Amino acid sequence: MTNKSSREQSGFTLIEIAIVLIIIGLLLGGVLKGQELITSSKVRNAVNDLNGISAAYNGYIDRYRRIPGDDGPAATLAARGAAWTGMAAGNNNGVLAATAPQTFTAAGEGGNFFRHLRAAGFLTGSPVETGVAALPRNAFGGLVGVTNAASTLMGNAVCLSQVPGKAAQQIDTQLDDGRPDNGRVRGYLGASGSNTAPSAAPATAYSEDEVHTVCAEL
Repeated sequence: MTNKSSREQSGFTLIEIAIVLIIIGLLLGGVLKGQELITSSKVRNAVNDLNGISAAYNGYIDRYRRIPGDDGPAATLAARGAAWTGMAAGNNNGVLAATAPQTFTAAGEGGNFFRHLRAAGFLTGSPVETGVAALPRNAFGGLVGVTNAASTLMGNAVCLSQVPGKAAQQIDTQLDDGRPDNGRVRGYLGASGSNTAPSAAPATAYSEDEVHTVCAEL
């Protein structure tokens, strides 16, 4: 009876503990790998967005010889067809009027930029949406906006908000040189949960503890 009771109260063997630890390790490794794959997928989507918007922008200029968002007057737009009915026009002065603070507010000609591209068929989505609703969402839950005044960038730029630091560096590395303060892609420190406009100066390094606004020349 004593031997039987002793066997019934015995704990796990070393082999059983080792097996449990291996299983836990595999599960943790799978979770981490899954998170890495999700991040990589979001980075690819963000890169595709930046490249796609750049291609759409240049395609629009090739077709109409005007800048999307700045295109006008309204009568010229309406004459293009049903997709352009009631479309807001820019002042057609050859400049995309979207300051840095207006990047994610759709103020100025920034909101019309995406409406014009959609009406022309260069981007998917409804050209009827106005204001911030006209701005696309990026893979990280932030917005996509445009500006002609991102510091240290030349000309018009497309920007992504709320990009985690690690992802921001990956985007910069794939499109440029991986440095937030150099080249055709720049990174600006942002505030978590906020669509932060590009600041007066880009960050000197990407911080994995922060979110960033990433801007690329069009």
